[in-house]
Amino acid sequence: MNPEIQGRQYPPTAPYLVGREKVREFARAVQATHPEHLDVEAARAAGHADVIAPPTFPIVIQELTLRQLLEDETAGVDFTRVVHGDQRFSATRPIVAGDELTAQLTVTSVKSLGGNDMVTSESVITDADGEHVVTATSTLVVRAA
Repeated sequence: MNPEIQGRQYPPTAPYLVGREKVREFARAVQATHPEHLDVEAARAAGHADVIAPPTFPIVIQELTLRQLLEDETAGVDFTRVVHGDQRFSATRPIVAGDELTAQLTVTSVKSLGGNDMVTSESVITDADGEHVVTATSTLVVRAA
């Protein structure tokens, strides 16, 4: 793994339009049964424009940025040895169906521990107005050969 990628920032992703059915599918997959994730009227009654995504939904958008890192040959990440080590989300507001979101990844840390490499990155996810929605922080462990 190339330690010089620490601090590298990748270009913003193409906009991702959050669909109502994608939110519902994700909610069912993670067993998020709150009505605001599934029912438009329940979400509107709570003050939202449409159904809101479960708190872990940003992984869908973050995956687009992580793909940039994993496909970057200069990063030296051997995906066959990758284990997902940690995942965190820090949200400003919920993701709502109809949001058009863009994400930008920055590699915040590269280190070696016990013969394994660890790369931590932050994907800052913003809406169509450029306003912060959520930051997804992920640590990937690249197991030693």
